[in-house]
Amino acid sequence: MRNSFDWTPYRRSTVGFDRLFDFLENSGSAENYPPFDIEKIADDHFRITVAVAGFKSDEIDLTAQQNMLTVSGRKAAPKEGEERQLLYSGIATRAFERRFQLADFVRVDKADLADGLLTIDLVREVPEAMKPHKIAIGGGSATLIEGDKKAA
Repeated sequence: MRNSFDWTPYRRSTVGFDRLFDFLENSGSAENYPPFDIEKIADDHFRITVAVAGFKSDEIDLTAQQNMLTVSGRKAAPKEGEERQLLYSGIATRAFERRFQLADFVRVDKADLADGLLTIDLVREVPEAMKPHKIAIGGGSATLIEGDKKAA
């Protein structure tokens, strides 16, 4: 199903939001396989769970590049003599590629495959130089701000 909303008027009146509009235009056309969940574990810890029933760990590739995480899978061809005669095939084993746009400073911490579910743990680590600092008036040193608390 295609997204039928026309973003053209907004594209003309904004500068620098091309990636956002491309994402919005293409979000309605994405395939729904394999299904996945995204959950927030803690303030800076997230988990993506992808249902990959029938795939082994060596048939799944995870690639993190800049702000994009790509999960792809391809079933290995059956070896000689391992051919199966299926009477009904209900488990999807087709090749797939699923992409996740990651926010700035988010990195993949670890990935595990168990019980047909691929879990990918993500951690957001903002560098000290990017965190807000309070500047004292009168020549004092800067103080790091963490939420509502102040730390030296």
